[in-house]
Amino acid sequence: MKKALITGITGQDGSYLAELLLAKGYEVHGFKRRSSSLNTARVDHIYQDTHESGARLFIHYADLTDGSSLSRLVSEIAPDEIYNLAAMSHVRVSFEIPENTADVTGLGALRMLEAAWRSAPHCRYYQASSSEMFGSAPPPQSETTPFHPRSPYACAKLFAHTMTANYREAYGMHASCGILFNHESPRRGETFVTRKITQAVARIKLGLQDRLYLGNLDARRDWGYAPDYVHAMWVMLQQDEPADYVIGTGEAHTVREFAGKAFAHVGLDWREFVAIDPRYYRPSEVDYLLADAARARAELDWEPAVCFDRLVEIMVDADLAEARERAGSRSRDAIALTAGSAIA
Repeated sequence: MKKALITGITGQDGSYLAELLLAKGYEVHGFKRRSSSLNTARVDHIYQDTHESGARLFIHYADLTDGSSLSRLVSEIAPDEIYNLAAMSHVRVSFEIPENTADVTGLGALRMLEAAWRSAPHCRYYQASSSEMFGSAPPPQSETTPFHPRSPYACAKLFAHTMTANYREAYGMHASCGILFNHESPRRGETFVTRKITQAVARIKLGLQDRLYLGNLDARRDWGYAPDYVHAMWVMLQQDEPADYVIGTGEAHTVREFAGKAFAHVGLDWREFVAIDPRYYRPSEVDYLLADAARARAELDWEPAVCFDRLVEIMVDADLAEARERAGSRSRDAIALTAGSAIA
């Protein structure tokens, strides 16, 4: 049984990757940061009590800012594959906390590489790089496009990306980077623009919200479906030789288009509900990201299975179901409270 270690297992990509690896028969270990509030909702459905026989998913406390915890756990687990997905990953927020972003996203990757090389030198290593590293480079962007990062997040990711290449060349590590373009799902964090849109659409449709505030509507992104992209991560580590790959759909859309399709899916006109808030503009914008994933198609035999229109529908439908459930729960709680008062 192969063992895999996933940093950021409680995030969107980590949870889908854990599902994929469990389905393939892996024993899966994940790192999570200590927090006073639970943040395991995305993996609760696949978690099995480790006291039960047959458990194959194990969660450990660790932090990318604590190199000793990384080294200790990598040594104890002795994984066959490591997927470094953890990061401070919100581009706009990275302008507010640039030092923390550099420490977690940049230096955190270096600490993880060092732990892998010294404690599990024969493991295969995946680094989650980002299309944000291309920044203002003209589209389409491929593995040979020069990087021009435009945010602290992108700069930190570029450091992690080039450090991974350095460990690959210096120590012979089987270390690959996936330069993933934007990938979304119903598990996307609620502060990311796509999920912010689909969640607002659901709430507006149900009369729970009146307005959606957005920033730059003209930003163009290559949006795909997260489960398709985590499959590409796994395929990279099954190759005989490590390499870096751009992963994307090759199709770009504006934020305006995303909002338009999301509202249209529930029979609404986005122009009646969307307003601009300048606070959501970045100090330096990235205008146009579009993937040239020819290498991934040729060498990994990878193609996205879910198109843009279907992605929007999946996310809106999931947020509608969630909003209805929450509204129903509140109604049931109110009825129960009223009934209790009447009895009293």
